Amino acid sequence: MMSFDTTYTVPQGQSPSAAALPSIQATATSTSLKTETPVNVAGQAGEHTHIWLVTGPAGCGKSSVAEYMANALNMPYIEGDSFHTPANVEKMRNGIPLTDADRWDWLTALRDESMRLISEGQMGVVMTCSALKRKYRDVIRVAAYYDHRLLIHFIYLDASEELLLQRVTKRQNHYMGANMVHSQFDILERPSQNETDVITIDVSRTLAEVQQDALARAIKTMESDHDSQ
Repeated sequence: MMSFDTTYTVPQGQSPSAAALPSIQATATSTSLKTETPVNVAGQAGEHTHIWLVTGPAGCGKSSVAEYMANALNMPYIEGDSFHTPANVEKMRNGIPLTDADRWDWLTALRDESMRLISEGQMGVVMTCSALKRKYRDVIRVAAYYDHRLLIHFIYLDASEELLLQRVTKRQNHYMGANMVHSQFDILERPSQNETDVITIDVSRTLAEVQQDALARAIKTMESDHDSQ
């Protein structure tokens, strides 16, 4: 088992190889959402490709926002929770917080699945991932070392613990309960100012407002990237 403290060293003059990635067999498949009138983003056919991660604690609206973005941008959607192992799901169902070791294979599986879709010709993917700690976000950022065309972006859905507790208690037939919200806030490391690839979105507004804000800022980011090429 690799640790989160593992460093990635590329020999001088040698390009990183996808073969050097941890070999993780994902047990779930990503769902491709299509729209009849996708947003026409300048630069989608440009040099760079994009991984968009919608992040934040349980109840913040990751799936709703990510599905909306994927549909509007005509990008494949990866539901992060579907990549958890049965053991992880059982722990969360019983209110047992996941450890770093529990999350390692999950994070690398998400990274590998997104890179697989990019390698098959997709210009971008949108996926959900709580990414509660900076080192979890760094696991995904490693993808850019193996593909220098690839840009990683995080949309952090920011909300108070009280608001998310209210939302989670209204959920039915979901393994994420109030105890899991508490445990996630206990370890939460909000993105710092030097994490310049993170866009923070206030989710105390209506879902429609949050979705539209996230999409608009994603489009602006990709258009800025296109203009800078």
